[in-house]
Amino acid sequence: MKSLMLLWQKIADESAIRCCTSATRDGKTVTRRVEHEGLSFLTITLPQFGKDFERSLDQGAVSRSLFQGFTWRAGLPQFLGGFLENVFDRKSGELIDDPCVDSVLAVRQLTLMFSKIHLKCSDAREEDAMQGYIDCENDVKRAVTRIKPEDRNDFRRVSALLFGRVFGQADREVHHTRLLPKHGPGATADKLRGNAKYRQRTWPMRLEKALPSSSFLFPSPSFEEEMGAVDIIEPEAEEPVKVISVPKTLKTPRIIGVEPTCMQYAQQAILPVVLDALSRDDFLDNIIGFDDQVPNQELAREGSLNGELATLDLSEASDRVANELVLELFRDHPQLNEVVQATRSRKARVPGKGVHRLAKFASMGSALCFPVEAMVFTTLVFIGIERALSSPLGWEQVKNLFTDQVRVYGDDIIVPVEYVQSVVSTLQAFGLVVNEHKSFWNGKFRESCGKEYFDGHDVSIVKVRELFPTHRRHATGVISTVSLRNQLYFAGYWETCKWLDERIKEVITYFPTVLPTSPVQGRHSFLGFETQRIGDKLHNPLVKGYRVSATPPPDPLEGHGALLKCFLNKGDMPIADEKHLRRAGRPKSVNIKLGWCSAV
Repeated sequence: MKSLMLLWQKIADESAIRCCTSATRDGKTVTRRVEHEGLSFLTITLPQFGKDFERSLDQGAVSRSLFQGFTWRAGLPQFLGGFLENVFDRKSGELIDDPCVDSVLAVRQLTLMFSKIHLKCSDAREEDAMQGYIDCENDVKRAVTRIKPEDRNDFRRVSALLFGRVFGQADREVHHTRLLPKHGPGATADKLRGNAKYRQRTWPMRLEKALPSSSFLFPSPSFEEEMGAVDIIEPEAEEPVKVISVPKTLKTPRIIGVEPTCMQYAQQAILPVVLDALSRDDFLDNIIGFDDQVPNQELAREGSLNGELATLDLSEASDRVANELVLELFRDHPQLNEVVQATRSRKARVPGKGVHRLAKFASMGSALCFPVEAMVFTTLVFIGIERALSSPLGWEQVKNLFTDQVRVYGDDIIVPVEYVQSVVSTLQAFGLVVNEHKSFWNGKFRESCGKEYFDGHDVSIVKVRELFPTHRRHATGVISTVSLRNQLYFAGYWETCKWLDERIKEVITYFPTVLPTSPVQGRHSFLGFETQRIGDKLHNPLVKGYRVSATPPPDPLEGHGALLKCFLNKGDMPIADEKHLRRAGRPKSVNIKLGWCSAV
């Protein structure tokens, strides 16, 4: 914890020089409060201060209802007062005419840098998060009963307007069984990992009707004898989704659902069909993103500059999409609807809470969760726009007016400010919750897809993800700290980087200067890279340093499972890893090894 406090002070001092102020008293405040409150001051209290600061930027003034737990002097909190005075008027608390962008960045960096550090929450917070999952599920069930018939009709009509053409194409792909499943690298509810997934012998009856096991579990019909060994299980015997927590913040963990192997495998067969259909439509490809966050970020920057675009964020977005809405989304395309529903898990096992029937479409962890929720949100956005206009939208009107005005990437939504109130009301009417702490449309601050902007300036920050390592064996900590150092370097905190360099050298002796493309855990610099030796074969610059070493666990695969894995490989080239039939799955541990490696 002492190292984190020292890092905070280094960044505070460097930021103070940029902003022509002092952070000495702020450092004393942090030291005193950490001594009394512990790590939670850095990871919970300071991030709340940062959120209140962003809310003040959006409102154009500092409110007394914000910054709870901090003393005030006149119209501003005393803590970080030197920076705040460069943004807000000390007497009135109102945003000054020409706020200092560097001070906006400094306050955000100093308050939010520890907000996403990977530390395990307390058992009580874990318990609350699991109960929150159940409470959210109950909210979804209640929300479905409150959807009015006219709202349901609007959803059906607008979703058909937006997606009718592309769903028709996807429906044909399903009809002609042009589906290629695949296994992912992650964990599954039934604990199959790596190559063991290709030996699965359990297949739900619901899947058997839509996606026969004979076509998906075996490389060809010639394995007829082994097909009889497949256990076709009834719905009540299906493996539930396994609800788990993963680190998000020290205040609350992220709750996700681990799907059974068979469901994940089948979902991956439907996913490319849906994504390919959406990508073929120029309009939908432009307003819904799945693998490129830059358009959202650019629109957020534009919105911060001209104030015409709002950025919205949804709380528990995945867990609040009712399956009733998904049924309406696909209702006119029966074969596509059938396979989507067949690959949906209906039950979830919550630790300490038993098994629960799900009203949501899917938890985060399903391969179809992200694209389906994006299409549902897009539909609701245009319903909201319709209601603001008080008239139904036509396809040409949608395409001509909103191509560069609306963008949806998961639960990061961008809409024109003139429609934002109607869109928010519509989202809430369908059971979704708009996160008021991360949604902006009044002032000059905008946030979307990991980027934050104020008045057109990038004020995104660098976040600490792991505690500092104390030994080279703490490989994850070493890798994270080196990454932190390099991010801070390119963010301009060069004095802080000098201090971090010495800290890192206490753990790993060799810490050369390399290019970002080098596999070596080294320093990045605008001045280039160092060369300690020239390679004998490639005559490339070499340095001595540590590189990441992670070996998949032994997991031999042979017989029809090995043949199936090869057949499922997409593309014309064989699988690049020649040992994939002997080792597979995620490495159980990550190490760093010393050696001579390329500096570029």
